[in-house]
Amino acid sequence: MDWRVFAQQMASMSRELLAQDSVDATLERITHSATELVSGCDAAGILLLHGKKVETLAPTHDLVTESDRLQELLAEGPCFDAARGDTGERVFRIYDFTHEVPRWPRYASRAEELGVGSMMGFLLYTEEEELGALNLYSGRPGAFTEDSETAGWLLASHAAVAFSSARSHAQLEQAIATRHLIGEAMGILMGSHDLTEKQAFDVLRRFSQDNNIKLREVARRVCERGSLG
Repeated sequence: MDWRVFAQQMASMSRELLAQDSVDATLERITHSATELVSGCDAAGILLLHGKKVETLAPTHDLVTESDRLQELLAEGPCFDAARGDTGERVFRIYDFTHEVPRWPRYASRAEELGVGSMMGFLLYTEEEELGALNLYSGRPGAFTEDSETAGWLLASHAAVAFSSARSHAQLEQAIATRHLIGEAMGILMGSHDLTEKQAFDVLRRFSQDNNIKLREVARRVCERGSLG
């Protein structure tokens, strides 16, 4: 492994991650970078856990999605455990799926049938939050070495920061858009019903609560229809 070349590639990737214009584009750049930069990696994806439900993001191959679904079905697997983050372990490397894997026996036998030879999983985390797991797959047993694991860990560290930043930016943009939308809806109600600003907001809030509709969607309705009706 030429670490000088790898460092240059990582620096270039980091700049590319910051240049992406959406969370989805950021994640796709992360997983494709894994296949480009980590020796032995044939496919990659990001797994998020919602309770025991699995969500697969930016898979580079159908194998990633199939593996995630299998882990959800069995409620076990290296990616599943990596995304949970409650085991204290942040990296998993399974060298060879053609041999028994005692920790995940049911998943291991089925994963080999899917064509998984070896794999690695890395918890994506920052000091503030845990974001899921970056998972790397190879069709060959023994494809991932210690150098591969180190490279994957460095990639995952950069990826976590980029993912968190992109998501925070998207949430901020959404919050600003929601504020503008609610303000526009309040203005419509104030003009059509001779309400104060507080009264107009109270009307939106009560309608939202009484009908179990998000305030943003209530505001959108008013803006599109001119009223709550």
